[in-house]
Amino acid sequence: MRLICLLAGALAACAADSPFETVTTATVQFRQAAISPDGREVAFVQGLRDPDSRNSLLFVGSPGTKPRRITAGTGGAVCQEKDPAWSPDGKSLAFLSDCRSLKQLQLFVADRSGANVRKLTSLKGYLQVPKWSPRGKEVAVLFTENAVRAAGATEAAAKDAGVVEEVIHEQRLTLVDAASGAPRILSPDDTYVYEYSWSPDSSHLTYTAAKGAGDNNWWVAQLYSISADSGEIRHLLKPDMQIADPRWSKDGKQIAFIQGLMSDEGSTGGDIYAIPAAGGNPRNLTPDISGSPSSIEWLPTGRILFSEVVDGSTAIATLDPNTGETEVLWKGDESLRAGGETVSISDDGKSAASVRSSFSAPPEVWAGPINDWKPVTNANAALKPVWGKSEKLHWMSEGKRIDGWLIYPLNFQPGRKYGMIVSVHGGPSAAKRPSWPVTGFDLNALSPEGFFVLYPNPRGSFGAGDAFTRGNIKDFGYGDLRDILAGVNQAVHDYPIDEERLGIGGWSYGGYMTMWTVTQTHRFKAAVAGAGIANWQSYYGQNLIDQWMIPFFGASVYDDPAIYARSSPITFIKNVRTPTLILVGDSDEECPSPQSYEFWHALKSEGVKTRLVIYPGEGHHFRKPENQKDLVARTIAWFKENLPAGPGNTPETTSRP
Repeated sequence: MRLICLLAGALAACAADSPFETVTTATVQFRQAAISPDGREVAFVQGLRDPDSRNSLLFVGSPGTKPRRITAGTGGAVCQEKDPAWSPDGKSLAFLSDCRSLKQLQLFVADRSGANVRKLTSLKGYLQVPKWSPRGKEVAVLFTENAVRAAGATEAAAKDAGVVEEVIHEQRLTLVDAASGAPRILSPDDTYVYEYSWSPDSSHLTYTAAKGAGDNNWWVAQLYSISADSGEIRHLLKPDMQIADPRWSKDGKQIAFIQGLMSDEGSTGGDIYAIPAAGGNPRNLTPDISGSPSSIEWLPTGRILFSEVVDGSTAIATLDPNTGETEVLWKGDESLRAGGETVSISDDGKSAASVRSSFSAPPEVWAGPINDWKPVTNANAALKPVWGKSEKLHWMSEGKRIDGWLIYPLNFQPGRKYGMIVSVHGGPSAAKRPSWPVTGFDLNALSPEGFFVLYPNPRGSFGAGDAFTRGNIKDFGYGDLRDILAGVNQAVHDYPIDEERLGIGGWSYGGYMTMWTVTQTHRFKAAVAGAGIANWQSYYGQNLIDQWMIPFFGASVYDDPAIYARSSPITFIKNVRTPTLILVGDSDEECPSPQSYEFWHALKSEGVKTRLVIYPGEGHHFRKPENQKDLVARTIAWFKENLPAGPGNTPETTSRP
C-alpha cells in the first residue's frame, strides 16, 4: 500500500491508502455521453485524475468496437475536451477543447471519423453546452465573457479584498456560424441564461434565465423564448417554484419543462409541465406521479420520454401529454448520467446512451435500444467492489413510506455485531441511488473497515412525488430527522448492529443534518460533518446563494428570523456530547467555512471532542486529488477512533489485501 502524507491547513494526516481509496482512485470516470442521431455511435467524455482532475478526453464508439479519440490537440496532448454535440445529419461533432489555448475552452467541429478538426471560436471567457440548430447552420453555446472560473456555485469562490463590490458575469446565449465561426451574442447583457433548447424549425430558442448573479438566481429563473434572427424576446412564464430542462416539442407548439422544489442547480426533480410555445397557462402533466422526473425529451410520436428518481432507483418512462398516461420502459437499481441529462436519445427515440453504474458495477458507457443496452466501454472491467453487498430498505415514519439503502460490512460474518454509519445525502432535494462510489467524501469507505452503512432518503428527498419533496418546508431538521431515526430503529432491529457503535455523517445538507442530529440526540457516538450549516441566521448573510432559502423557509431571515433560529444547530449547541469531525473548503460559496468554524468553536467551548480541517483553494466540490484522499483518510480514522470494536464485535478492519 502507498502511504499518503497530506497537509490540509495546519493539520497533517498520514495513513496508508484504504481499500476504498485504492479502488476509487483506479476507477475511470465517464462524464458525458451523446448518442448520434441515427443511434449507431456514442460520443463520450472520459475523465482523467492526474495531473489535473479537470482533464478529460473525448471518444466516439459503439458496442463491440474500439472507441476512437476525437481531439483538437496533436501528439497525444492531454487537455480538457468535453460537451460533444452531434450535428442534425450526424456527419459532424461539435465539442469544446482547450488543447490550443491553455485553460481557455473554444468551440471545435470535427467530422464523424474525427478528422478535419476545425476551430470555430476565439472567445475569452467560459463556454459550455453547445447545441446545433435543427437546420445545422449554427451552433448555440452558453458563453460567459471574461469569466474567471467555471460556472456554478459548487466551484471555488473568488477571494474578496479591498472594497467589496458585486461583479456580475452574465452567461449568455451565443450563436456561432458553423461555416465561418462568426459568433453572435443573442441574449441580453443583464440576464444569466441557465438552460435552453431550439425550436424544431430553428427560428427560436427557449431558455430559463434570471437577472443578476448567475450562481444566486437560478432559483428565481423564468421561462423565455427568443428569435434566433432578431433577438426579440417573449416572456413565457414566471413559475411558482424552480424550473429546469425546457424542451420544445417536435411540432413546435409546446414547451415542456420540470417544475418543483429544487435545492441545487443540476439536481432536478418535480412534475412535468407544458405551456403553449406562444405563452399561456402551464399544465401539470404529472400531478400524481409517484417519482421525481429529472430530465425530459420529446419523441417523434408526440410523447415525452423522461427519466425519474423513484423509490431510491432510476427509471425511464414515456408520458402522453394529452392523457397523462405513463409507460415505464426501464427501471434499475443504479444511476444514469449522460451529462446535463440522464440519458441521450436518438432522433427516432428508440435508442439511448448513458453512463451506468451501481453499487456492484463500476461506471461504463452503455448504448442501444432502451432495455437492451450494450456496453461501449470496458475501462473498469477489472475492478471489483471492496465494500459489502447492498439491500434496499423500507420503513414507515409518521405514515410515510421511506426508502433507503444498506451496505453490509465487507467480509460480513453471521453471529457478530457491527457498528453502523448513517450517511445523509446532500440537497436536501436529491436522493441516494445505487452508484459506484467516487473518491472523496463517500461513506461507503467505512464498509471495508467493518461497518454497515445506511443511506436514508427522508422527507425532502426526490423519489416519492413532489409532496414528499416539499415535506421539510419550514420544518428543516425535524421531520427529516424523525424519518432517519425510524430507519435506524428498523436497521438495528433487523440486522446485527451494535446500538453502541452508531455514527452519522454527510456533506452539504448531509453536513447540516449531522450538526443538527448531534444537537437533538445522543444516540450517535461519532459524527463527521462536511460543508455543514451551523446557524441559518448567520448563514443567510455569508453564503452567495441565499435565493434558495426562501422557498424552504417561507421568508427571508430579515422577515422571519425565528423560523431560521428554530432549525439552527447552534440554537441547541449545549446539548451536544458527540465527538464531531468538521471538514470544509475555504472557498465554499454554498456552505461557507465560517459556518464550520462557528460549530467547531462552540463544541470546543463546551468541552466536546472535535476537530476542524479547512482545505485551501477548495469550493463545495473538492477538485484536488490530494484533498479528496485526505477526506477519506480522516473520515475513516475518526469513526474508527470513536467507534472502536469491542469483544464479540467484528475486528476494526476486515478489508481484503
